[in-house]
Amino acid sequence: MSNIEGKVVAITGASSGIGESAARHLAKKGARVVLGARRTDKLEKIVKEIRAEGGTAEFRPLDVTSRESVDDFVQFAEKTFGKLDVVVNNAGLMPLSPLEALKVDEWDRMVDVNIKGVLYGIAAGLPIMKRQGHGQFINISSVAGHKVFPSGAVYCGTKFAVNAISEGLRAENADIRVTVVSPGATESELADTITHGETRAMIDQLRELAIPAQAIADAIGFAIEQPDNVDVNEIIVRPTAQPL
Repeated sequence: MSNIEGKVVAITGASSGIGESAARHLAKKGARVVLGARRTDKLEKIVKEIRAEGGTAEFRPLDVTSRESVDDFVQFAEKTFGKLDVVVNNAGLMPLSPLEALKVDEWDRMVDVNIKGVLYGIAAGLPIMKRQGHGQFINISSVAGHKVFPSGAVYCGTKFAVNAISEGLRAENADIRVTVVSPGATESELADTITHGETRAMIDQLRELAIPAQAIADAIGFAIEQPDNVDVNEIIVRPTAQPL
């Protein structure tokens, strides 16, 4: 039996891209998945399709910039299935631009979603996992959490923060597994938030190399299915041809 089967997995940002692929992939392996995002029409469709294929899935409206919303989402997962095995903190934004463009509102939004959203997920899930004596956080970072590039200063900063927070969480909790997954160019809606024209053109070229979101879902599944005494701390997955 797979170490994924029967596990309860709560996934943020699950209405498209990596979050959607992870939900479908894990459900096929027998996990009971709870999907969260703002676009509930998309969540409802995905959940119906998962159930039609024999999987177990629920969804809940979710705004990761609201601590109350994240708390409600995670508690819903536990109350529905009686436990919480994994939280996948996947929701993220990537409105890249040079600092000189002073898109401060976009900086604020990235901090709220990419950093505080992960922290809220930890705050909601950690007490449950500590009571259980087990659990796993999978925090989606990026190759941008390893190398800073022009137009990516703030985005990279948020992903470096995810890496640091994840390592601190791991070091403080011997009974909790913590995995950082750092995708490279991946098919998703992430780049759709870029409003700076020159940067958008640069990223559009990079997106031609993009790997499918399923590749990241496979990495998430790999980390979850390891024996309970094995903690895969970090996985970097990117296109073979990606230079950064």
